[in-house]
Amino acid sequence: MKINLTDIEGVAIVETTPYADDRGSFARFYCELELGGVIGGRRIVQVNHSRTAAVGAIRGMHFQHPPYAEMKLVRCLKGRVWDVAVDLRAGSPTFLQWYGAELTPENARMLVIPEGCAHGFQAVAPDTELLYLHTAFYTPEAEGGVRYDDSLLGIEWPLAVTEVSQRDAGHPEIGSGFSGIHL
Repeated sequence: MKINLTDIEGVAIVETTPYADDRGSFARFYCELELGGVIGGRRIVQVNHSRTAAVGAIRGMHFQHPPYAEMKLVRCLKGRVWDVAVDLRAGSPTFLQWYGAELTPENARMLVIPEGCAHGFQAVAPDTELLYLHTAFYTPEAEGGVRYDDSLLGIEWPLAVTEVSQRDAGHPEIGSGFSGIHL
């Protein structure tokens, strides 16, 4: 695994080199030893899977408030997504900046999203499937979100938005009084 750090502290792209032969391929998706520098002493406690049927559909931008804040490690199993992390951490030098990357089964990349960052994605291929590894359990009363189209964030989605859930469309825009998430 090759770990590529981004300009946003804690956000990283992990590149995996699949081994291929006539039978198909094999790839290591997670290795605590190799990812130790990224995940620190955290442990994976939950694994989730999502399927998004429609091209242009957006899911996000989600996070969990402390003390239930979580790190997410996200891979695309099928299709293609534009995956985005937004830094919402109070006092961060990259506060309100975002990072996006294309994830596909072929490029075998994984996006690491640390605590205090919101996560969302847009499906750019039909029937897209993602695998999420989480360092905290989902806690409904701790869930938070910001709008995927918040003008203050200026996220550049690659396609026109075709679908977004009522819940995600109802996330608040970030106002001038938003000081960030305090971890």
